[in-house]
Amino acid sequence: MGTLYYGDNLTILREHVKDESVDLVYLDPPFNSNASYNVLFKAPDGHESHAQMEAFEDTWHWNETAEKAFDEVMQSGNSDAAEMLRAMRSFLHDNDMMAYLAMMAVRLIELHRVLKPTGSLYLHCDPVASHYLKILLDSTFGAQFFRNEIVWKRTFAHGNVSRRYGDVTDAIFYYSKSADFIWNQQYKQLNESELAEKYPNKDPDGRRWQSVTLRNPGVRPNLHFPYKASNGITYQPHRNGWSCNQERLELYDREGRLHFPSRPEGALRLKMYEDKSLGERLQSLWDDIPPIGAQAQERLGYPTQKPQLLLERIVATSSNEGDLVLDPFCGCGTTVHAAQKLNREWIGIDITHLAISLIQKRLRDAFGAIPIEVHGTPKDLGGAQALAAQDKYQFQWWAVSLVDAVPYGGKKKGADTGIDGYIYFKPDGKITEKAVVSVKGGENVGVPMVRELISVVDRETAKMGVLITLAEPTGPMKKEAIAAGFYKTEYGEFPKIQILTIEQIFAGQRPHMPWIDPTVFKKAKLEKGKQEKLL
Repeated sequence: MGTLYYGDNLTILREHVKDESVDLVYLDPPFNSNASYNVLFKAPDGHESHAQMEAFEDTWHWNETAEKAFDEVMQSGNSDAAEMLRAMRSFLHDNDMMAYLAMMAVRLIELHRVLKPTGSLYLHCDPVASHYLKILLDSTFGAQFFRNEIVWKRTFAHGNVSRRYGDVTDAIFYYSKSADFIWNQQYKQLNESELAEKYPNKDPDGRRWQSVTLRNPGVRPNLHFPYKASNGITYQPHRNGWSCNQERLELYDREGRLHFPSRPEGALRLKMYEDKSLGERLQSLWDDIPPIGAQAQERLGYPTQKPQLLLERIVATSSNEGDLVLDPFCGCGTTVHAAQKLNREWIGIDITHLAISLIQKRLRDAFGAIPIEVHGTPKDLGGAQALAAQDKYQFQWWAVSLVDAVPYGGKKKGADTGIDGYIYFKPDGKITEKAVVSVKGGENVGVPMVRELISVVDRETAKMGVLITLAEPTGPMKKEAIAAGFYKTEYGEFPKIQILTIEQIFAGQRPHMPWIDPTVFKKAKLEKGKQEKLL
């Protein structure tokens, strides 16, 4: 079973994830001083600006939260991490980068705590902070447990680069918690030209092969003996000795796998057949997983979304079926999707309700009605009231997700356009229309809110409007909504302005409108062969 948590991953790790309970951690923590980390939903006309909610702002600034994180690292008991972070602060001073590193350091300590001794961690980052993160990882995990820096070619060549080299790669730092860690060897599948280059020889029956040395890499006196082959010639070993014993050489000979040199004094070699190879052992340069194309089926619109194949490779390499995979910055859910597909248990954590809702939909689309535990999102009216009181923006994004609407927002949270989301629908099954969604989380509601929505619907040339309220609407509000009339189609009439309470939505009620457009929320690829098994 998978578990999703809404909230600060530091709090959730401390309160809900036990010591040495996780087999694999993957994290892709955002840092970019000029970017917002958001979920983008494209409208049917292709314009992002009409349906964009910037929910993930870059909030790494030096403030009380950063200072607290720094102090917690100092008091963590991890003297190496504390000393390293203190040195970094002396060098960087109190700025955005230092705030990011302090808040990452305290989380890395927690991630190290929850990993099993056989567990591994993969940290995905771009060059902005990678060098600092590597030092923090060394001090937290121990430099001796650094396994690889994986370089992933995340995009194609940039044509607009001037006076510097094109930035087309990300770094993925791979650490284990101990010397005894899970490892399942992965192989890269070669294309036709690569196969022809690696296996240049062919037998009469067309089988491709390459010849490899039979010399031992070290000095092995016990493997130093002459070998009389089936062609009647006796071959001498390399001065280090053969790479195998005589019985194995005789087996290769019977199987026709020995490559005889043209001269008797030449080196005997071994035929390695392409059709018996699992592929090329995976190296630290990953250039065989392309970025997600603009029209890719798995593309969800999340700006830092990683290809599913990338996460499947990591999950397959460093965990086994039934193991627990954790992503503390789970975003649009690629890690948990990969874990679910490969039959792992998983935990995903994110700071926005928008991401949690997106992940739930993504997994439903891919796997059907699988069991998912969701913590931190309102389950009843009291929880909704608490969220509205705590953070009105998170409440708005959560409420919009309840009716499968596309979130909308301006560049700043405070920009009030009277629009919190759009619902796209097709009255005739062909032409896409839209309805405006407005969310009101206050205790006091009234007729002006309905009139405002009517005005926004007209201004936006929308066909309908949906007002979601936390409080019960008044009688005059209902009358005002009815007075707005109906949206008439050849398939029926629909109230132009509809009011739904959170309580009604909890009870299963949804907006009444024509055919909802299923293309707005992009679906993750349906996992063939898994849905029936997982239902």
